[in-house]
Amino acid sequence: MTSATLILPADWRDFLALTKPRVMSLVVFTGLCGMLAAPVTIDPVLGFTAILCIALGAGAAGALNQWYEADIDGVMKRTAGRPLPAGRMDRQSALHFGVGLAAFSVILMGLALNLVAAAILSVSILFYVFIYTIWLKRRTPQNIVIGGAAGAFPPLIGWAAATGDVAVLPILLFALIFLWTPPHFWALALFMKTDYAAAGVPMLPVVAGERTTRVQIGLYTLPMAAAAIAPWPLGQAGALYGIVAIVMTAVFGAMALQVSLRTTGVQDTMRPEKRLFAYSILYLFILFGALVVDHWI
Repeated sequence: MTSATLILPADWRDFLALTKPRVMSLVVFTGLCGMLAAPVTIDPVLGFTAILCIALGAGAAGALNQWYEADIDGVMKRTAGRPLPAGRMDRQSALHFGVGLAAFSVILMGLALNLVAAAILSVSILFYVFIYTIWLKRRTPQNIVIGGAAGAFPPLIGWAAATGDVAVLPILLFALIFLWTPPHFWALALFMKTDYAAAGVPMLPVVAGERTTRVQIGLYTLPMAAAAIAPWPLGQAGALYGIVAIVMTAVFGAMALQVSLRTTGVQDTMRPEKRLFAYSILYLFILFGALVVDHWI
């Protein structure tokens, strides 16, 4: 075997990139907030372990997603620099890394915390890999609608890690993220439409066109707004959270309305769509942060 055929070990930064750190940050934060909003105080060491497990589980899902989608990642400009399409890692290494990380996170959660949290964590990983990545993403424009459930599990996991059960508030938080996901990702899909089309991914703007996508963004914002505000009137959160939720959701609604009503020209830079996408991330961070502050005061 010549030196040209040798496969060098991937850099640690490539393994880190497999875990999708930016996506993981929101997953970890919502999981942490779900845990801190629980009506019990968890031991700091156990709490850290729970959040570590959520992070590792999210990283495993990201790694397995990139393992399966290496072909389409190489076609899209946004993802072409990832370790697999860029040729810095072989697919088998990514597969072993993802499976090992997933198994470790679930086993550790079950041993250190409880079986309910471990079960929900395992369902979230399996759902993201098998339901969203393998089954839905390349087959239907509803991939984000159904697949959005995968990213909605962390508050449930965090709450279950602290309490050992599931209650009304984490279910409402699950619903919020589930309903937030379509307008969040469709805003991205509008200005990344060309990439998705080139990769053969049937995102809504590619299959149904921009007009339908814009209408759907507006429609999904309505139940999302209801889910965001619901914890206050239902007695699951106080006035502080309620006021923050109303203000932040009103801004989200105004941005979504602008996106849903506008039409684009040939040289359109999609600034409103990019603003909505960026704000939607900030929106969840602030809402979940407000929930924790409201709970502790």
